[in-house]
Amino acid sequence: MREYTSPGEVTLPEDANLLHPVWYHATETPDRKMLAYRDGDRFVDVTAAQFAARVQALARGLVGLGVEVDDRVCIMSKTRIEWTYLQYAAMAAGATVVPIYETDSVEQVEWIIADSGARIGFFETAELRSQWQHVADAAPLDHVFVIDEGGLDELTASGNEVTDDELDRRGEKIGPDSVATIIYTSGTTGRPKGCVTLHHNLRWDAVQAIAWLPELFSTDDRTLLFLPLAHSFAQLIQAGCVEAGVQIGYATSPQELIEELPMLRPTFLLSVPRIWEKVYNGAVSKASEEGKAAIFKRAVDVAIEHSRHQQAGRSPSLPVRLQHAVFDRLVYSKLRSRMGGELRYAVSGGAALGERLGHFYNGIGVTILEGYGLTETSAGATANRPSGFKVGTVGQPFPGVSLRIADDGEVLIKGPNVFAGYWRNEEATREVLDDDGWFHTGDIGDLDDDGFLRITGRKKELIVTAGGKNVAPAVLEDRLRSHPLVSQSMVVGDDRPFIGALITIDPDEFPRWADQHGKQGKSVADLTDDPDLRATIQEAVDHANAAVSRAESIREFRILPQDFTIEGGELTPTLKVKRRVVVDKYDQAIEDIYAEA
Repeated sequence: MREYTSPGEVTLPEDANLLHPVWYHATETPDRKMLAYRDGDRFVDVTAAQFAARVQALARGLVGLGVEVDDRVCIMSKTRIEWTYLQYAAMAAGATVVPIYETDSVEQVEWIIADSGARIGFFETAELRSQWQHVADAAPLDHVFVIDEGGLDELTASGNEVTDDELDRRGEKIGPDSVATIIYTSGTTGRPKGCVTLHHNLRWDAVQAIAWLPELFSTDDRTLLFLPLAHSFAQLIQAGCVEAGVQIGYATSPQELIEELPMLRPTFLLSVPRIWEKVYNGAVSKASEEGKAAIFKRAVDVAIEHSRHQQAGRSPSLPVRLQHAVFDRLVYSKLRSRMGGELRYAVSGGAALGERLGHFYNGIGVTILEGYGLTETSAGATANRPSGFKVGTVGQPFPGVSLRIADDGEVLIKGPNVFAGYWRNEEATREVLDDDGWFHTGDIGDLDDDGFLRITGRKKELIVTAGGKNVAPAVLEDRLRSHPLVSQSMVVGDDRPFIGALITIDPDEFPRWADQHGKQGKSVADLTDDPDLRATIQEAVDHANAAVSRAESIREFRILPQDFTIEGGELTPTLKVKRRVVVDKYDQAIEDIYAEA
């Protein structure tokens, strides 16, 4: 059993809550640029004083509606500046925020509102409000507002009679043990559970993150936020930026990133691995279209080799250094420019990035710092640092966080960031929190002598073949997705004679491939058994198999006619595959894999 605790924990005042940084910056640095939203072809800055004033006005509106301390307020919207205003306003009124993804189904909306007992609902659009209206009898709300239809102005008007003294009295009741948010885990299986996160959990985690990653949280830094604020990862970054006074810009949508990155010029980003895979694959395809595939491949190899030498503490050879300098002018600088030109770091979480991509980005001058955590750990538990990182790991624990590897390989976490439990579900809480305060993550991992954690799979996702071989699907799936034409993959083989895989095709890359192979006008569904397409995907399978033993290798695969999507139910909002949904939906394809076994 291995265990490691990082020293240097930053202690918080006994009365610390998430609102204190908002009031501090409004008083001490009122002109600091705290937020930014897009207006036409530019981003408009919001100062600390303006931020605090908006929060107070909206909080008075909630009090005017009769919201009491510990009431729940739900927000169903994509990430936008109004999300942040409403969240901090709800907390200022003493309420608890319940996020709902804008991609959640009607059934999920019904469950989250009914289970949480939310009284007030904020919906981004009339369309999202209509989802709730279908289930309003089972999940009633006292007041409903639509952000795009002037909902925040309506709320503000409700507080005209509420005094600052009343708001101050509410503030006195908000302490470290007050519930800040109840985030329902999207999960890859089963009904979502509400993770109860206290003010102390989230603010403590944000303060440790700042201490652990000071290079990201200086007063001159800024980030462009596009991950859903309904997710704990974005919640942690938001809390950290508000704490440190780092400006948050709100992307219009992930699809607008390429246009908006040069507008805001962020110094760091947070994302999930799939975004970095798509940026890389897009660059590969563009180089191929321009007839520069060989040059780009060499530039990639040089970046990776340069990074590997750096990490090993060795100076790259003279030829590599010279080539790196040339490619920096011809290739790497253009890639950095597309990402805004000032991007130095990125934080990646949610799944493994893969060592090759990690070294590639580090080699071009954008260091991707992989981290790890769960909703139950207030998002952050570990992270690599610019001053100490190992590509292929998720870093060391934050200061004051303890990691332990159980005898069966499960990763356990202990610290003030660990949540208070599942909302109204003591049985589920007891299943993951032991008597000594260790949270059982369900992930399998290794911990080296320096405290760097490597996640190798999910405990419940381990595949056991008919021959008794234990196979962690993540290794194979990560390498499959590194191929430009592969969008998603899911390895199968439980109680089967060998390992198989379901593979989907990237809809952005497929038209290019089709043109190059004389398949114009064809869809993926037309070509699932096409020899040329199968031969291309076999390259991805061969690459994946190179990382494992023969017994763990993919022997057969099926190309699915359509990609996995959030809307289709196969992906969570953070782009994780819902294995049970896929198995049910594509059971015939799985049976076909083993039909002749």
